[in-house]
Amino acid sequence: MAFRRQTRPLSQINVVPYIDVVLVLLVIFMVTAPMITPGIIDVPSVGKVNNAPAQPIEVQINVGGRISVIDHDVSGRPLEVNRDELATYVTAKQQIKRDQPVIITADKEIKYDLVLQTMDLLQRNRVENVGLLAVPKQ
Repeated sequence: MAFRRQTRPLSQINVVPYIDVVLVLLVIFMVTAPMITPGIIDVPSVGKVNNAPAQPIEVQINVGGRISVIDHDVSGRPLEVNRDELATYVTAKQQIKRDQPVIITADKEIKYDLVLQTMDLLQRNRVENVGLLAVPKQ
């Protein structure tokens, strides 16, 4: 009777062929890399802007609910107005400069409802580019 020897399956991976493949690929890339010509990109040139961006109209709402308008294009000083004058003033300014933004600033002690009423008044009068200014804590 002949005894058969049982063989176990190999649990190791032979990585030598993989190393050969990686080295061949490395040589191919090293040889072909200098032959590739880099692409040329035509970047458009930037010209000067004829008009500077419009300074915003700042609508300030004070603690007592008083409204002031600061036009940074004209003087930069606050001009106290009522709600009807505010809509008329801002609409007239935006007819002259369509892209002039309007920024609403308010004291933190007032009710937010006054800010919403002011924003609603401006939007009903077809004022565009209305935004709120928030000052970060320092």
